[in-house]
Amino acid sequence: MTLSLGIFAWIIIGGLAGWIASKIKGTDASQGVVGNILTGIVGGLLGGWILSLLGVDVKGGGIVFSFLTCLLGAVIFISILQALTNKK
Repeated sequence: MTLSLGIFAWIIIGGLAGWIASKIKGTDASQGVVGNILTGIVGGLLGGWILSLLGVDVKGGGIVFSFLTCLLGAVIFISILQALTNKK
């Protein structure tokens, strides 16, 4: 039986991943809760896309793998935003 994540789980996982990514990149104070959630969700999409390009099966990974995928993508997403806005 495969565990399918619902929208509520994606919001929680995305929020946690976005918050931790913002702590890693030093942007937590400027993002807020909604920004962290959106960063984590966009990070999940970005991380899933990147890992699928590398041949990693991202669909059957479970909650921990989904969180790590969101975290990876969120850190990359924040890094891209920082590079585009020239903020460190």
